[in-house]
Amino acid sequence: MARYTGPAFKKSRRLGFSTLENGKDIAKRPYAPGQHGTDRRKKLSEYGIQLQEKQKVRFMYGLNEKQFHKLFLKAQNMHGIAGENFLMLLESRLDNLVYRMGLANTRRGARQIVNHGHILVNGKKVNIPSYSCKPGDVISVKENSLDHKAIAEALARTINRPGFVTFDDKKLSGSYVRYPDRSELNQDINEALIVEFYNR
Repeated sequence: MARYTGPAFKKSRRLGFSTLENGKDIAKRPYAPGQHGTDRRKKLSEYGIQLQEKQKVRFMYGLNEKQFHKLFLKAQNMHGIAGENFLMLLESRLDNLVYRMGLANTRRGARQIVNHGHILVNGKKVNIPSYSCKPGDVISVKENSLDHKAIAEALARTINRPGFVTFDDKKLSGSYVRYPDRSELNQDINEALIVEFYNR
């Protein structure tokens, strides 16, 4: 299945979950899209609940099904809790860290910035959004892109950043300090349901 590139608000409303993590996508119309969106929803089966949870996280991080499942299998082979490992790997993606540092307003915007070659990792240009970063990696804006309009606008809107990243607004450079704790990530996600979905 190809990556979803349609309206993010419509997808959030369908899932009843803010995939942009800011609540704006479901604040105005907190019901499903379409003429029957306000009708009472059917009760989901156990499979339906697991599938919906998987889709919530997949659309939130902007992955296609093949990438998503491959990353889950990697998380399953690691030591520790598979669900938490999975979220940790998703948060370690370069496009997500660019978003977490405030260089883009959305993960989709962060993906585009990385794709267009505006980002350096440890001084080397990386234009692969799925690039997996490790704690200690330094992520910075390329010298030619320091006055990039979209980056400047995103930084102006950034209020706070999670504790697992640091960022210098003057140098436009930051570090992936450590792997995130589960408490620092979205509490509306039930990763156990995703594990159950893939292990069924």
